[in-house]
Amino acid sequence: MERAAPDRPRSVLAERTLVLNRSWIPIHLTSVRRALVMLFHHAAVAVEPETYSTYDFEQWLRVEPPPGTRIVRTPNREIAIPDVILLSNYDRLPGCTVPFSRRNLARRDFHRCQYCGRRQATDQLTIDHIVPRSCGGGTGWTNCVVACIPCNRKKGCRTPEQAGMKLLSTPKRPDWSLVLAVESGDGAVLARFQGRGGLASRAVGA
Repeated sequence: MERAAPDRPRSVLAERTLVLNRSWIPIHLTSVRRALVMLFHHAAVAVEPETYSTYDFEQWLRVEPPPGTRIVRTPNREIAIPDVILLSNYDRLPGCTVPFSRRNLARRDFHRCQYCGRRQATDQLTIDHIVPRSCGGGTGWTNCVVACIPCNRKKGCRTPEQAGMKLLSTPKRPDWSLVLAVESGDGAVLARFQGRGGLASRAVGA
């Protein structure tokens, strides 16, 4: 019987780096390999999460990696892996089309019934059509919320106004460009940066 080849350790160049736009807003994650290429071509600068200091490629090469820091080894030097890079020119916040599903609807509504506010597991939440389908209401982000089973039964085939019920918030289409990436397993990258005072405070002072 042929033995399966052992799994290779993940290359450090395949690790993740957080990308910020010029307003210091996180927009996506990229590989360390791509991040270093962007630094080399002056498309981005490296950010030191402890101090928010920025470094171009030549300056980053002169940064001595602290003990325990992940590094890329070349024949001539050891290069610290940039946890965060800041784009030099690109200043837009790209959107992300999130597929409509009960799971994503529950995530948007923080797993809370949008009528009584109780948190529930996803399988205990139903999709409620604000304007019922029998009245011409569509199935989508702006006409659907999650509701617990008792509230959904109470509302029935009526609008919230007809049922004497009030929505906790106005439903909108979510835009989760970074959140989706973080929830896929790369949350440690964002956590390292946010743990040093948060992104919002730096964006305000930028």
